[in-house]
Amino acid sequence: MYTVTINQRDRESGDRVPELLRALGRLRPEVPFTRSVGDEVQGVFSSPAGAIDAGLAAMRADACGGVRWNVGIGVGPLGEPLPETMHDVTGLGLVYSRRAVELAQHIKDEAAIAVDGPDRALAAEAGAILRLLALTVARRTTAEWRVLELLTPGVRGQQKAVAEALGITAQAVSKAIARALWTEEHDARPAAARLLRLMLEVR
Repeated sequence: MYTVTINQRDRESGDRVPELLRALGRLRPEVPFTRSVGDEVQGVFSSPAGAIDAGLAAMRADACGGVRWNVGIGVGPLGEPLPETMHDVTGLGLVYSRRAVELAQHIKDEAAIAVDGPDRALAAEAGAILRLLALTVARRTTAEWRVLELLTPGVRGQQKAVAEALGITAQAVSKAIARALWTEEHDARPAAARLLRLMLEVR
């Protein structure tokens, strides 16, 4: 299992947890995200892709009023059967997630995301890829997100339809995609997911 712990990095602007939970609302974790304590939320996924989705969603600079977050992904077993709420979750995966978010808190730039699990080397490699992806996501502009939100990864021929929907040129759409490194992000996600998955095979 993949346990995701997210806590608020910028606290001067008040509690933004409700906005974060709304931003995570489109995801489908096995155990739903909920406030665990203070300005922190947690959720559990059965797939690495879901955990990556959650971690990168928290990196969006235009979400939650520009507030930044620390993200920790813990890879490891949880008590079964999985409970319906995070308050009843137990297991090593929860411990790893807690350690990962503590690592993230020591990262100085906006890509405060870290991984922990039974294999520290694999965790470091996965975390390094996720940090690059997080930097890419965190530095996108609101105008770029207007374009990207209308795209579906892997589908060809979308740019004309997006341009018409936004009232801009297809060339402007193409430039926004290129500046945002959107294609590169989605090409790299499977590598991070593979490393997270490999961590569950460590004995």
